[in-house]
Amino acid sequence: MTPAEPFRPDPDALLAEAKRQGRGRLKVYLGMAPGVGKTYEMLTSGKRRAAEGVEVVVGVVETHGRKDTEALTEGVEVMARQPIEYRGRTLMEFDIDGALARRPELLLVDEYAHSNAPGSRHPKRWQDVEELLAAGIDVWTTLNVQHLESLVDVVWKITGVRVRETVPDSALSAADEIEVVDITPQELRERLNAGKVYLPDTARLASDNFFKPENLTALRELALRRAAQTVDDQLVGAMRRQGIEGPWAAGERILVLIAGDAMASSLVRTGRRLADLMQDAPWTVAHVERPNRPSRDPNAGRRVAEATKLAEQLGASTIALTGDDVPETVLAFARRNNVTQIVMGKSRDSRLRILAGRSLAHALLRRSGGAALHFVSAGAPETQADEVAVKAKSRRWRSSRGYLGALGLVLAANGLAFVFDRYAAGGDLAMIFLASVLVSGLALGLRPALVAGVLAVLTYNFFFLEPRFSLQIGHAADVFTFVVLIAVAGVTGWLTGRVRDQAILSANRAAAVTALLAASRRLSAATTQAETAQALAEQAAAASGGRSVVLLPQEGDGQLIQSAGAPNVAPLTAGAMAAARWAWDKGEASGAGTGTLPQIGWTFRPLVGLRGRAGVAGVEVATREGTYDERLVTAMLDQGAVALERAELAAATVENEALRRSDKLRAALFNSISHDLRTPLSTVLGSATTLIDYGKTLKPDVRADLLISIREEAERLNRYVGDLLDMTRLEGGALKTRSEWIDVRDVLAAAIKRVERRLGARTLTRDFPPELTSVQLDPGLLEQAIVNILENAVAYSPDGTAVEVAAYEDRANVVISIEDEGPGIPKADIERIFEKFRRLEEPVDRGRGNPSKGAGLGLSIAKGFIEAMNGRIAAASPIHGDRGTRILISLPKTTATHHLLL
Repeated sequence: MTPAEPFRPDPDALLAEAKRQGRGRLKVYLGMAPGVGKTYEMLTSGKRRAAEGVEVVVGVVETHGRKDTEALTEGVEVMARQPIEYRGRTLMEFDIDGALARRPELLLVDEYAHSNAPGSRHPKRWQDVEELLAAGIDVWTTLNVQHLESLVDVVWKITGVRVRETVPDSALSAADEIEVVDITPQELRERLNAGKVYLPDTARLASDNFFKPENLTALRELALRRAAQTVDDQLVGAMRRQGIEGPWAAGERILVLIAGDAMASSLVRTGRRLADLMQDAPWTVAHVERPNRPSRDPNAGRRVAEATKLAEQLGASTIALTGDDVPETVLAFARRNNVTQIVMGKSRDSRLRILAGRSLAHALLRRSGGAALHFVSAGAPETQADEVAVKAKSRRWRSSRGYLGALGLVLAANGLAFVFDRYAAGGDLAMIFLASVLVSGLALGLRPALVAGVLAVLTYNFFFLEPRFSLQIGHAADVFTFVVLIAVAGVTGWLTGRVRDQAILSANRAAAVTALLAASRRLSAATTQAETAQALAEQAAAASGGRSVVLLPQEGDGQLIQSAGAPNVAPLTAGAMAAARWAWDKGEASGAGTGTLPQIGWTFRPLVGLRGRAGVAGVEVATREGTYDERLVTAMLDQGAVALERAELAAATVENEALRRSDKLRAALFNSISHDLRTPLSTVLGSATTLIDYGKTLKPDVRADLLISIREEAERLNRYVGDLLDMTRLEGGALKTRSEWIDVRDVLAAAIKRVERRLGARTLTRDFPPELTSVQLDPGLLEQAIVNILENAVAYSPDGTAVEVAAYEDRANVVISIEDEGPGIPKADIERIFEKFRRLEEPVDRGRGNPSKGAGLGLSIAKGFIEAMNGRIAAASPIHGDRGTRILISLPKTTATHHLLL
C-alpha cells in the first residue's frame, strides 16, 4: 500500500459486523460488587426508554426486597416466571420461551451470571440471553466483575471467596454497550450498614468479610479496567470497520502451554488475563502430544479436554502440536506465528532433571530467543489435594512393585551365583548379575533397572570378589565390570520405556485406524439412509464405549425421529429429544459436557455433511473418558454425515430416474394413443358412415368387407385397450397372481385357439410331448402372455410362412418355444424388444406396414406376466440362417425331476 493510497476497511472486521446483522443488541450494567445500584440504574433507564415509545418488558428482575427497586417495576410489563420442580421444591425461573414468543423491542434480564435450576433449557442465564440476541431481541442485563471466568483466581486471592457462578469473558466482550455503575467503597459500605443491600444479620457478616474496604477497592479497579478494555476493543473495531488509520502495530501474541495436569484450567485463565492486560492480544492454547511417549495418566485426556473447552469459551484458539522434542516443537510454532509471550506451568524440577535436559522450563529459557516466558507456579485451588494424594499413592505403589521386583531378581542372582561359586569354581559370576540387570531393565523399566544395577554391584563385590565381605574394590578391572552393569541397567531400562510407550501408542493408533476402516466399510456398504444410520450408530457405540443413537429429519415436516440405535437403545426421553432438536436447529453440540442441557446422559452432535446438516448423532456418556476416544467418535460422525448425504443423494437419484422413466412412458403412451387409437377409430367411423349413407346401394361383398373391417379394427382397439390396462396393472403393482396346478399343453391349446382366426395364409405347427410335468402357476396370465407372443409372431411373419409352438422340459423347468420365419431382429435390438412401446423401425422391420401391428406393448406385458410367476423369458434371432425369431419361456417346477425320468 502506498502512502497516498487510502486505508481500506479491515475485511475481518466487516465480516464480524455482517455476522451481527439481525442480532439483538446487548447492554451490560457492570459493577464491582452487589449493592452498587446496577438493577436500579437498568430499571430507571428502561422506564426512560419506555417513555420515549420503546416497547420495554421486564423479563426477570431480582429486587432482593429493596423497596425503591421494586417501585421502579410499576408501570412496566413484567413477565411471569416459569415454575420448575426440583427435589420437591418449586423454583421460579426466567421464561425464555415466553420471551421469545412475546418478542419485545427491549427486554430487561437481571443477573447475567445466574445459574438456572436443573431441568432448564440452559444451565446459565447468559446462555438464555445469547438465544434472545440470536432471535433479534435487544437485551439489557447486570453483572458483577467477580463473575468473569478469567478473574476467578484473582477474586479468590483478593477476597478468599471462590465464585461459582461465572460468565465467559467472550460473553462480555460481545456486548454492544457497557455501562459501569460505580460508587466509592465507603458509600457502598454505608449502604450495606443501612440495610439497603442485605438484611442486617447478613450485612454485618458481609461487611467483615467480602465487603472490606481493601477488597472493594481492588474489585472496583478490576471493574474499571475491564470496562476500559472492552471500550478500547469497541473503538479498535470501529476504526477497522471504517478503515481509519490507527497507531497499532503487529501487537503481542500469547501462547499458553497446557498439559494433562491439574494446572491446565488455571493456566488458561492466566492466559486470558494476560491477553486482557495486553489490550486483548490474540492468544492460543496449545497442548503438545509426544508420539513416542504417550501419557500414562488416565485423567490427562479429560483435563486437557476440559481446559480446551474453557479456552474456547474465553475466546482463545486451540491447537494440538505433535513432536518428541517439546521445546523445539513449541518454539517452532512460536516462530511461525510471531508469538511474543509464552505462558506455562512451573513445577519443582530437580537438579538431575535440569542437568539431564528434561526440564521444559529451563530448556525454553535457554532457547526461547525473543519470546518472553511467564511461569505460573503450582498450588492454585484447582490442584485438588485428594486427587494429588491418590495419584501420588498410586505412583508410589507402582514404583514399590518395580523396586521389589528388582530386589527379587538381584537376590535370585545372588543365590544362583552362590551355587555356581560353590560347585563350579572358576565360572564368570558377573554374567549372572548382568542377566538379572538385563531382565530388570526389560521387564521393570529404567528406575528399577538402575536400582538392580546398584544392588548387583554391591552384592557382587561384597560376597563374591576379593576381599570378600567387604565393599573394597580389589582389582581395577572390577571397576569396568561395575560400570558395565550400571550402563546396561540404564540403557535397557530406557529402551524398554521407549519401546513400551511406542507399543502403547501403536496399539492405540492401530485400534483407531481399524475402527475407522471398519466404519468406512460399513458406511460404504449401506445403500439406504436407514442402513447408514444403523451402521453409524453401531460404530459410534463401539468407539465410545456406550450406547449411540442417530436421528434423521422426517420427510415433509422435517421433525427429528429416532432412526437407529445400538446396542438396544430404548426411545429417548423428552429431555434427550429436546437436546437433540437443539443440536439440529442450532447446529451446535448439546447435552452432557456442553452448555445446553448438560444434565442429561447423552451428548448430541449435528451431522454436518458437505451440503448441510444431515441428522443428529447422540452418544451416551461412558465411564471412560479421554480426548482420544472423543476425536475418534468425531471422525466417525463426520464420515457418517457424508455417508448419509450420499444415501440421500442415491435415493433422490433413484426417484429422479423413476420420474424420468415415468415421463418417458407417458410421452410414449400419448404418442401411441394419438396413432394407435385414432387409426382403428377412423377406420370404424369411416366404414360405419359408408354403410349408413350408402348401405342400400352397396354390393353384398362390399358391405361384408366393410363389416369385416369394422370387426377387425374393433378387435384391434380392444386388444390395445387391454394391453394398456395390463401395463397399468404391472406398473402400479396391482397385479395379483393365483396359483393352481395346470398342464402347459392345455394353456397352449387355448392360446392357439384365440389367435387361429388371425393366421391368414400362415400355418401353425405344434410339437408337444405325450407327457409333460404339471406346474403351479396362474393359467390366465400364462395364456395371455402366450397370446401376445403368438400375435407378435403372426403380425411380423410374411404369408406362406410357418409359426411353430413347442413344449418340453428339463430337470427344473418346463420350457415353451415359439418360433417364426420372419426377417429376424437386429442384434443391437435383441436385448430391448421387451421394452415398453418398442417397435422395430429398421429396414428389416418384420411386417413393416402391416395394419395389425400393435403398439409395442405385447412382449413387454408378456415379460411382466411371466416374471410375476417367477418364470423367465428370452429371445433369440436369427435362427434360420439370417431369418427367424425364437421366444423361449421357462416355467419353474415345484420339484425337480430326476434325470432318469426325463
